[in-house]
Amino acid sequence: MEPGEFRGTIGRYHHQSTPWWPEPPRATAGSPNVLLVVLDDVGYAQLGCFGSDLDTPTFDRLAAGGLRYANFHTTALCSPTRACLLTGRNHHSVGMGRIVELATGFPGYDARIPRSCGMLPEALVPAGYAAWAIGKWHLTPEEEWHAGASRSRWPLGRGFERFYGFFDGEAHQFGPALVEDNHLTEQPQWAEDGYHLTADLADHTIAFMRDLRSADPEKPFFAYVCPGACHSPHQAPQPWIERYRGRFDDGWDLWREAALGRQKALGLLPQHTTLSPRPDWVPAWEDLSDDERRLYARYMEAFAGYLSHADDQIGRVVDHLEETGDLANTIIVVVSDNGASSEGGPVGSVNDVRAWNGLPRTVGEAVTRIDEIGGPDLHNNYPWGWTVAGNTPFRRWKREVHEGGVADPMIVHWPAGIAARGEIRHQYVHAVDVAPTLLDLLGVTPPTVVDGVDQRPLEGASFAASFADPGAPDPRTTQYYEMFGCRAIRHEGWKAVVYHPIQVDRPPLEDDRWELYDLAADPSETTDLADVHPDVVEDLVARWWAEAEAHQVLPLDNRPFSEFVLGRPEGVPPRDRYVYWPGTSMVPEGAAANLRNRDHRIVAEVDVPATGDRVEGVLLAQGSIFGGWSFHLLRGRLVYVHNNSGLHHARVEGAAFLAPGPHRLEFRFHRTVDHAGDGSIWVDGTQVGHGTVPHLTMNRFSITGNGLTCGRAEGEPPTKDYRSPFPFTGTLHRVVVEVDGEPWMDPEAEADDALRRQ
Repeated sequence: MEPGEFRGTIGRYHHQSTPWWPEPPRATAGSPNVLLVVLDDVGYAQLGCFGSDLDTPTFDRLAAGGLRYANFHTTALCSPTRACLLTGRNHHSVGMGRIVELATGFPGYDARIPRSCGMLPEALVPAGYAAWAIGKWHLTPEEEWHAGASRSRWPLGRGFERFYGFFDGEAHQFGPALVEDNHLTEQPQWAEDGYHLTADLADHTIAFMRDLRSADPEKPFFAYVCPGACHSPHQAPQPWIERYRGRFDDGWDLWREAALGRQKALGLLPQHTTLSPRPDWVPAWEDLSDDERRLYARYMEAFAGYLSHADDQIGRVVDHLEETGDLANTIIVVVSDNGASSEGGPVGSVNDVRAWNGLPRTVGEAVTRIDEIGGPDLHNNYPWGWTVAGNTPFRRWKREVHEGGVADPMIVHWPAGIAARGEIRHQYVHAVDVAPTLLDLLGVTPPTVVDGVDQRPLEGASFAASFADPGAPDPRTTQYYEMFGCRAIRHEGWKAVVYHPIQVDRPPLEDDRWELYDLAADPSETTDLADVHPDVVEDLVARWWAEAEAHQVLPLDNRPFSEFVLGRPEGVPPRDRYVYWPGTSMVPEGAAANLRNRDHRIVAEVDVPATGDRVEGVLLAQGSIFGGWSFHLLRGRLVYVHNNSGLHHARVEGAAFLAPGPHRLEFRFHRTVDHAGDGSIWVDGTQVGHGTVPHLTMNRFSITGNGLTCGRAEGEPPTKDYRSPFPFTGTLHRVVVEVDGEPWMDPEAEADDALRRQ
């Protein structure tokens, strides 16, 4: 108890004293549980209950037993929307104007959610709730992801009591970089044994529920469950992908038309809604070659299998709630964090890290690897024709603030509290409204102080009245949007919006032309009325600037990797010498030795046992099958492999077997030209192998959080020489990495890197 809190009496002796115990926090009897499910990059039209022909029986079941909100909106990007959901405040207001990797030195963009903006668990745990986060987090600054960092902005530092998931914007579904509570951890099973991340997250969600119910059958919980689905890589167990064989052969144009027809029939959209025009840069399906159609259909089959598999795993959680008797009194909210993603580009991708390293993504290569799509060896992503289809009927996509980027599905299911079954609500609801609604339903007053810090007011509003009343007023009449210089404001049915290309200042930001749409008459933004109603545009633009001033949106900047980011302090200062020991946690790429385009050497100090001709295992490795490098022994021979984004593989081997006893095993790299050089292997000061590394990774080894490990591998390793964990079978004392020269980084490619990780 806190000093001064004691309410008993203390005399000289016990018989003159009265003990007192503080009451533990207990929620009001009958308080509902909360399950908040946040999908990733799932567009408005990609759930069955929102007009898709993809199989999502769990989400459809929840919609049939509850409500669909046909006018739910987000920020257009991952970290910002998640910050809104958890705090009930606008994303710039909490410093999350962008994803965490692109923080800048301004209050609206520093990626440091202030203590004055408490998260839901910081309100619910003191009110007697258990609180868990499972899955994608992506709200901790990148420089604080490593094991030596402060935990103040990890999930347990922001009120959650348990966490299991990943910090990055995306994860290898068969070999993720995992975090448990306040430490990095290894996956419990390997891909060849049937591991998949979404199933693992469902397992942990159910385990958390069972742990609670085994100890306290009455305590309510708040479970924040965020699968990686459907952010790329679009990976799923192969049988789930095979279910869709041939389903998308008719292409994205016919799919869009059919989806809009279903949306109208369901009552999600008014009958006068028309399809937004297919963008000029997206080809008509009928104009594609046979190989392109076959490949692009397969990409979509992988996405669909991924989504259906995720639906099935969430279904396991829902079934468990039913089994324990918790389902009826659990508020289940299902949302997506933004519109469908266009990051697969015009032709799709078998490895998204290529774009950040200046490497091609071609139809020809993808066709030769078509049977691998959706499996552990590819970081596949569909082409942007399917993005447009996924956002039917709206314009544009994720990262932009036309409706395709910000209009998303939302389902609310609560049998004990919602009498309606299968109905649709058309109130305008924004992500900032979810937290205030949950607090309202749970009878929890938003705290004015959290851990001694005065709290800023919530900026969202409850939409709970719409549960029973289809005609209830919208919780808000005005909402601003901004993402990388794209701007919009919605006010009393009108929407003014600007699209501005990332990193392009033509026209300058101040000269952008605002479009105007009457959303009641034109929900898909097909008819620009700006020239018809210039007075409305003028009023809305003035309102946008007022909102921007109020919510820390300024300075407006469309450069994702501006000089503000370049001047950002590093979490771990770079050095010339790094020491790694076996058995320690994975080191994220941002905190590991930067070996790109500079001379370096890797020195392992080992003892080789008597069976030296058979000693093997990882000495030091970084990255994953999508890109990285490995220095290891394979059947007694020293090997270095450099995997440049899965496109180029360089291999240097030592010619001699190792004798038993102590040894210094080295790999040395000497740069001869930019991003290429000579590699050599040394044993006790004698060179035993030499080769070239003609294609050194330019900017980023991994984009799925897979970092550097010593004495073992994690996930899907950078080489097919071995399977993880492949521990070193001798005695590894330590590995020393020495680097020489300044590291090289292409700012524009690094900007693409950070943007992709969302």
